[in-house]
Amino acid sequence: MDPAAVDAMYNNTLKDFTTGSIVPGKVLRIHDGEVLIDIGYKSEGIVDGNEFDNIDELAVGSEVEVLLECLEDKHGMVILSKKRAEQQRKWDHIVNECEEGSIVEGTITRAIKGGFIVDIGADAFLPGSQVDVVPVRNVDDYIGQTLEVKILKINKERKNIVVSRREIIEESRREQKLKLLGEIKTGQVRKGTVKNITDFGAFVDLDGIDGLLHVTDMSWGRINHPSEMVKVGDELEVMILDIDLEKERISLGLKQTLSNPWEDIDAKYPIGARIQGKVVSLAPYGAFVQIEEGVEGLVHVSEISWTKRIQRASDVLKVGDEVAAVVLSINTDEKKISLGMRQTEENPWEMAALKYPIGSLVHGKVRNFTSYGAFVEIEDGVDGMIHVSDMSWTRKINHPSEVLKKGDEVDTIVLEIDASNQRISLGLKQAQEDPWARITDTYKEGQKINGKVTKLTNFGAFVELEDGIDGLVHISQISNERVEKVKDVLNIGDEVEARIVKIDPVEHRIGLSIKAAAIADEDFEISDDLLTGLKPGEELVDLSSAFDDLNLGGEEWHPGDKAE
Repeated sequence: MDPAAVDAMYNNTLKDFTTGSIVPGKVLRIHDGEVLIDIGYKSEGIVDGNEFDNIDELAVGSEVEVLLECLEDKHGMVILSKKRAEQQRKWDHIVNECEEGSIVEGTITRAIKGGFIVDIGADAFLPGSQVDVVPVRNVDDYIGQTLEVKILKINKERKNIVVSRREIIEESRREQKLKLLGEIKTGQVRKGTVKNITDFGAFVDLDGIDGLLHVTDMSWGRINHPSEMVKVGDELEVMILDIDLEKERISLGLKQTLSNPWEDIDAKYPIGARIQGKVVSLAPYGAFVQIEEGVEGLVHVSEISWTKRIQRASDVLKVGDEVAAVVLSINTDEKKISLGMRQTEENPWEMAALKYPIGSLVHGKVRNFTSYGAFVEIEDGVDGMIHVSDMSWTRKINHPSEVLKKGDEVDTIVLEIDASNQRISLGLKQAQEDPWARITDTYKEGQKINGKVTKLTNFGAFVELEDGIDGLVHISQISNERVEKVKDVLNIGDEVEARIVKIDPVEHRIGLSIKAAAIADEDFEISDDLLTGLKPGEELVDLSSAFDDLNLGGEEWHPGDKAE
């Protein structure tokens, strides 16, 4: 500056020494980190050396502008500030040259509570909410950045300035949004940045407008939550699926940018094809197995094992298991594949038809009972059923425990095999000799026998001839006297003599007469009165028929059914 001009400025300010005013001064001395400055007042002022950028470069006689903080302190000294003078000049520039709404450039110098300080020539406050359109995640990333901000408010009294960067970004985005809406079309593939993640999808910034990437459009495979596929800040290439210009809504797809693994799926995995996959999810009714990325099949619980009755898939499988399976069916429209694990193994029930032909003798162990029969394990995982009606040739069995107990090893005959329904019917009595087949060799009509009363009914008494063979004494054949009630004449356990009056090996019936035992052999002959109650069609003529009307309870068994 011209010395004459400096002198003129210096002389003109001598008349006005007002606290808070900016005045020129001359450096008189630099000592111990302090600078003595003459401002033309009756005493000099002192400025702290720290207020100068580089005190070592400051020379005596230099001209500086300072702010008059106090004309005289308690020591009579003038208090000056070079830094406050500079700040005042900057503030005056902002007030005079800028207005609310104008855009200026500034540098973020430090972070404070609630935001940042930005140097725009004067310190301004940049609230944290006004830094960007997305929340500030790392404060340190912004320190030292130079950026454009918009002046929101200037408070001259408090000398406060509030600025915003977000408004500039939003305004730019609005312009970009309008431009984008004019250019965007369904089917386009555009780049975007994941802005936010919700339970149902992710919002993607398409450089000016947000689009929704729904979780169902992220992958061809199974996704439990969008966070499994994307995270905030990820850059993606997405396809425009739908545009609503009125509501400014855009639907996006990520999987649509990739090849659809379900195309020609039936050619890649034809029915019967064997596959290897990983269990990715379990449900009570089955397991979902990933065959390839984006393709899953369901193994129903009924298709896991040939022989085990599995209630829940989680009883035998866990997520992450590698399994082999066979493709059972494919529904390309619904993107469903049905798989079977048991089909990878030999079906023991199909082999059973070959190993155990009808009529063959098999050995097994009694495993369990139901009210209508006994389950016999004939090999690991293969059970057969002995129905109560096939347990004895001679006795009416009410419950299998009358003949068998759990753990018994028995020989049986295969009566029926239904491999498709996993059923084998076994016969216990068929593996033994039928005593009724030789009954006519042992007993003759007219023959006298001695036996024990085993059962009383209202129509007569059953008498045991030998183990398992009973004959019926009709009430009319007990005595020559009229018998009103059988129990009035006979008791269970009584030893009686009777004569055989009828043998029917086909119907397993023997008719007896106690009163005919008193007739001499030479005088005995069979007459109709001796056959009362024993004629074909008459009811209740043998022990089996005596129990026909009993309710045994329980559901009837079918061969192959398994009881718990």
